[in-house]
Amino acid sequence: MATNPMHQFEVYRVGPEINLGGINLSFTNASLFMIISSLTILLLLFFGTRKKLLVPSKMQLVVEMSYTFIAKMINDTAGSNAKPFFPFIFTLFMFVLFCNMIGMLPYSFTVTSHIIVTFTLAAFIFIGVTIIGFIRHGLGYLKIFVPSGVPIILLPLIVVIEIISYLSRPISLSVRLFANMMAGHIVLKVFAAFSVSALALGTAGWIAGLVPMLFNSILIGFELLIAYLQAYVFAVLSCIYLKDAIELH
Repeated sequence: MATNPMHQFEVYRVGPEINLGGINLSFTNASLFMIISSLTILLLLFFGTRKKLLVPSKMQLVVEMSYTFIAKMINDTAGSNAKPFFPFIFTLFMFVLFCNMIGMLPYSFTVTSHIIVTFTLAAFIFIGVTIIGFIRHGLGYLKIFVPSGVPIILLPLIVVIEIISYLSRPISLSVRLFANMMAGHIVLKVFAAFSVSALALGTAGWIAGLVPMLFNSILIGFELLIAYLQAYVFAVLSCIYLKDAIELH
């Protein structure tokens, strides 16, 4: 069972079973690692901002760099009008990043490798952005489905395409994160299993096992990079959707 690459994605109950009205509300390992990720972020921010030193400590430097990086990303992607939404984008980026990174630790659980988690985040963003769009522009927000300069004869087709594209945003946003994290972890597990299996073959196995072990070490570096990039892409796309709602074209 331990060599099954899909075993690492299994969701299991932690603690007693809780049923309410036929709905299973039991605490799971997925819930546990989401709480661990959230607490890690809170601890980082607390200790990083507790003492505002002129010469920042390492933890304070990490917090300040994170703040500056995300603030610049929002300004470059969504414009200055999106500054009121900085707390949301900052929280979103840090949560996805820490879920990805903590999932790289041995015997941990990668929350973002489950489509239900990523789709919930994406759906929340989609609904929130849509509400913001209607609050700011009223029914005029529907103009987002009618690009300027489109010939009248093509307008019905373009409107249908734009509606489908708009409604597919939460799907593409969630599947991108889920698929990248899941695929990377499966590849790591497969090559690790090759290395362990080769060790049982004696001296020849030890030599043969070095190749997948070396390749796996390289893959871990790439997977760490992907974990960061996926959090960044998730936040950037959220900013782009937010800009569409704020600055209607």
